[in-house]
Formats: sequence, C-alpha cells, structure tokens
Amino acid sequence: MFIPLHDHNALDHIVRPYVNWSIIAVTVLVYAVFQSGLVFDAMWATVRSYGMIPSVITDRVQLPPGIQHLPEETTLFTYAFLHGSWWHLIGNMLFVYVFGDNIEDAVGHFKYLLFYLLAAAGGAAMHVLIQPGSNLPLVGASGAAAGIVAAYLLLHPHVKVWVLAFGRIPLRLPALWVLGAWIAWQIVQIILMADVEVAWWAHVGGILSGAVLIFILRRPGVKLFT
Repeated sequence: MFIPLHDHNALDHIVRPYVNWSIIAVTVLVYAVFQSGLVFDAMWATVRSYGMIPSVITDRVQLPPGIQHLPEETTLFTYAFLHGSWWHLIGNMLFVYVFGDNIEDAVGHFKYLLFYLLAAAGGAAMHVLIQPGSNLPLVGASGAAAGIVAAYLLLHPHVKVWVLAFGRIPLRLPALWVLGAWIAWQIVQIILMADVEVAWWAHVGGILSGAVLIFILRRPGVKLFT
C-alpha cells in the first residue's frame, strides 16, 4: 500500500532514541545470523522454537523437549524478533524506524521497551484468540509496529509524513491520512479474508494494544492529538 520514508517530527524529551535503534539492530542481527542462511542455516529451527504457535500456547500441542528451549509464554514476545524473509524484516523495521522514535520520546526509554513488548504480545494474543488451534508459527514485528502506528496516530495525527505510495510515488501527507488508511486497510483485509498467510488479526491486536498503552505510559504533560 505504501512505504514510510520520513516524518517531520522533532524529539522533545530525549536526545537519541537508542532503545528504538537497539530493537531494530537486534531484530536485524537475529535474522541475518540465524534465519537468512548467511551464517547459520537455522530458519526453521528458530521459527519452531521461538515463533508463537497458537496450539502450543493453548496447550493443544506439546513441542518436543529438543525444540522448546523457553517457556511457551515467552514466545508471545520472542516471535516479534523473527521474520520470514528480508522483505518482511525491512517492511516492519521501516515502520519501527520512522515512527518508533517519537513513541520513545513520548513515554521514555524504559517504558518504550515495555510498550514495544506489550504491543507485540497484544498482537500475538489476538491471533491466538482468533486461531487457537493453529499449528503455524507466527513471526514478525507487525504486532509491535501496529501498536506504534496506533500510538503515533493518537499523538501526532497532523504531522507530515513522506511515504512511497504504491512502491513508487513519493508523497508528503498528514499522518492522519497515511496511518488511518493503513489501519483501515487491515480491517478491509480481515473482512475480505484476503491473503491468509498474513496474520491480520495480530495487526489488529497490536493496534488496540498500542492505543491503550499510549494512554497509560505517556509522560505527564504529553498531550494527544497534537
């Protein structure tokens, strides 16, 4: 639909969004080292061990001891640091990079890490709620990115954002139009039941989580709809 490139939105409370940068760096490193095949050929092993499998979360299926390295509940968070392809990774990290720094600015460094993890968990929980018996691992930072989008939309709906529409047309538009259209697109995809390989409900869970979390975690004095 569109690719975010840059927003004209200065930071007011922090000098550098080093938590946001660290999340991106860790996520890229995990994919490059363990999933891409460039260092270790461990794509399927990491996805089965650290991806979120709804049937495992709901105790309908038990993973073999050699595969399950962490308590199953931790995959509600670890899945967000895994991706299925370079394009999947780059797409999610662009959203985190462009919009995440302003969320970190609004809530603070530590609470931004908490925000990110809880938004990811909210996306995973919604996916489990809708597909409790699914044996397919959920991977990707889409739930966390969706939470960032929802929070950004509530904080800065009038900020101008540069996007690449349809992958080729550069446009500078208000965040309300851009991110509002993105959220609407998630709902349309669910209604149409399009592209079943995409976990659309995880996006919705992330959106709802991010919208709630920004009310709770934002700094005193940080206003909405500025």
